[in-house]
Amino acid sequence: AGAARRTPAEELTPAAYRAAMDAKFFSYINVIDPVVKRMAARGSGVVVNIIGNGGKVPATVHIAGGAANAALMLATAGLATAYAGKGIRIVGLNPGLTETERVAEGLQAETRLHGITLEEARQRAVARIPLGRGAQPEEIADAVLFLASAKASYITGVNITMDGLQSPVVV
Repeated sequence: AGAARRTPAEELTPAAYRAAMDAKFFSYINVIDPVVKRMAARGSGVVVNIIGNGGKVPATVHIAGGAANAALMLATAGLATAYAGKGIRIVGLNPGLTETERVAEGLQAETRLHGITLEEARQRAVARIPLGRGAQPEEIADAVLFLASAKASYITGVNITMDGLQSPVVV
């Protein structure tokens, strides 16, 4: 669906928060709502929301987008609860640093915030990941494929962190 702009806190305005909710939260909800109702009518289906860790781990350049992510994680769990009895599974996947244009945008915001080069921002980001690298898009796709498959038929209503152990959690 959509993605919110990464913006340093000093550059945020109420309009930026609204734009983040429209770009991230409502773009997902606008798709999920009719789809999940059709799935419920037929009695089966899976929704995998690729959300992002910004809703769990605050970042100074992703406050508005993180708030939208947190709202989407709650909607994921709530909708999963509401539709589980109708044969629907809804799961959230929260990737961390993934080698995409989206991450490049976030690194640009870091350069403005800290007055560092793009390469320094990338090195700092990777240094926070115990696996020592960002994810490849194919790795995220593999996780989505598994979560959408019958092999994950008992997984629903959760938001799974996939960030190379950057944010270890016990749930």
